Amino acid sequence: MQPLVLVNPKRRLPARHEIGILTFAVVLAATVFYLDTFTDIHSALATLYVITLLLSAETLTEKGTLLLTGSCVSLSMFSYVTAHGLQGDMAAALRLIVAVAAMAITCALIIRNQRARLDLLRFNAALRSSEERYRTIFEQGRVALWERDYSEVRAMLMALRAQGIFDLRAHARDNPDLVENCIARVPTIAANAAALELLGIVDAQDVRSMRRYIAPDDTTFLELMVAIFENKRHFEGRGTIIAADGTNKMVLLTVGFPEDAANFNRVIVGMFDVTEREMTQKALFEAQAELALASRAATVGALSASLAHELNQPLGALVVNAQTLQRWLDRDPPDLAAVSRSAERIVRDSQRASDIIQSTRSMLGNHAPVIEPVSLIQLVAETRALMESELLRNAVRFDIIAESELPTVNAVRIELQQVLINLITNALQAMADIPETKRWIEVTIEAADAQKVAIRVRDSGPGLGSDILRNLFKPFCTTKETGLGMGLAICRSMLEARGSTLAARNHSDGGAEFEMIVPIEATHE
Repeated sequence: MQPLVLVNPKRRLPARHEIGILTFAVVLAATVFYLDTFTDIHSALATLYVITLLLSAETLTEKGTLLLTGSCVSLSMFSYVTAHGLQGDMAAALRLIVAVAAMAITCALIIRNQRARLDLLRFNAALRSSEERYRTIFEQGRVALWERDYSEVRAMLMALRAQGIFDLRAHARDNPDLVENCIARVPTIAANAAALELLGIVDAQDVRSMRRYIAPDDTTFLELMVAIFENKRHFEGRGTIIAADGTNKMVLLTVGFPEDAANFNRVIVGMFDVTEREMTQKALFEAQAELALASRAATVGALSASLAHELNQPLGALVVNAQTLQRWLDRDPPDLAAVSRSAERIVRDSQRASDIIQSTRSMLGNHAPVIEPVSLIQLVAETRALMESELLRNAVRFDIIAESELPTVNAVRIELQQVLINLITNALQAMADIPETKRWIEVTIEAADAQKVAIRVRDSGPGLGSDILRNLFKPFCTTKETGLGMGLAICRSMLEARGSTLAARNHSDGGAEFEMIVPIEATHE
């Protein structure tokens, strides 16, 4: 059970002064009681108890005030009964009622004042605690923080708006001194240690003006002014500052603006040094650009053998047709009909060689690919013809299994053919160590669903190991000593750019199987 505390422990006066006041209040109450009880003074002496309450207000708690009020009321009623009895006259009763009412009202006012004072004390304590926490965060935090006075520059910007200016950027272009004028109107009130460290200085007085630390060509401060001009609550932007030693630093600037314009005299500005991050991103972008270039080169490297065969075939045919044409011309008389047929074949094979070269150049350059209707059955047949010499040299049987009716797909022909060549070339290399009589490649073409067509390339090789299968489409994953490991990664990314997919697995009957899912309508990059 808590003890009853009557004296206010949160004193504002010295203890001896409070004792004196309480003593005087008690003496005053005793005097009033004596005069009201034992004299014939016909006035509302009991109202003088109000003075006792007022004197004790600063020293008693709320419960003490209530107890003292109750005591004074009791003394007044006792005095009334003693002096007038229970049959007192109306005037005496009215005086008693007035005195009791005065004491009750005074008690209520004192209690209200005490509660208001306690609330104010609690509010001030919370405010001091909040200020202490804020100062701790501001001064000891590792984030660079400034307190700046934006009140004057805000007033200037609002005056511009009142003059009918609504595009501050255009106004700044027409008035080059605007930004400099704004910077001069924003003094720094305080800066923490992290802010001074960011700028490479020691004395906080050196940052009262930020002019020397803002890069001349930086537009971040103008954007900050635009945010104030447009009454935004928050601003975030990237800028460049010049440290004390002259080095440039890239920073992320964050500012929160108060709702009340009167509080613009102390605005918190935060800065984060993102120089290393920006440099890392720049290096990453450069590396990605180099990798993209290397990927294109790797694509050509991976397809170089196939391209050589592609060119050898039309070039060889050109030589044969030219020799045939020469023989028909040497006859007497020349066989002009045969000469014409040979010339037509020369033109056809020359155009084919030109198309192969042009496709390779388009793949290496930044030219937009041509999406055209492609018959997958015809494409696979053409690819088999292109690699016929390679298939014959490796003694590999090549089978095409296709549904009778398949829709054409809208795709980039050369890209699909490059993927097929890569898959077939990998299959040939995978079967290098098995007997020639057991080497075969099977290409199945069938509808995957109403919107897609599936092409499956299966070989009779040893299949793919679990480790290789997990990383098969990652760059630089290869099982060949001289391989770059980029072919399949490039094939997958090239297909995915058009909405297609490429997956690999081991067939249940042995060998590896690659599956291309090609949408009927290609997706543009």
